[in-house]
Amino acid sequence: QVQLVESGGGSVQSGGSLRLSCTISGLSLSDACLAWFRQAPGNEREGVAVLWPGGSRTNFDDSVKGRFTISRDDVKNTAYLKMNNLQPEDTAMYSCAAVSKYVSGNYCYMHPRPYPYWGQGTQVTVSS
Repeated sequence: QVQLVESGGGSVQSGGSLRLSCTISGLSLSDACLAWFRQAPGNEREGVAVLWPGGSRTNFDDSVKGRFTISRDDVKNTAYLKMNNLQPEDTAMYSCAAVSKYVSGNYCYMHPRPYPYWGQGTQVTVSS
């Protein structure tokens, strides 16, 4: 059984930073696409960032490029989303999601539909 557990959300002021963690069990991070999504009240879920298998490639939504980064710890089977210079428009529930590369055809999408495994979500609130 695949499980994703997130942590690291919270409340910060504009310009602050947070680091989200997503720890996976039942699926190796090196064999998976790992994506972060966010959803603000009244908005659709949107893709934020994607970490490709092996960690050789990442993709970011234009709204977070230059501010967010992804890193990984294969020993802990954990991915991290470091968010710098947070702005009020970044306020949302953030969720990580994973799919085996063997299921996704070794292509990682920044769209929620291909991802069968999801974390519980963690709230990020940025005040001005």
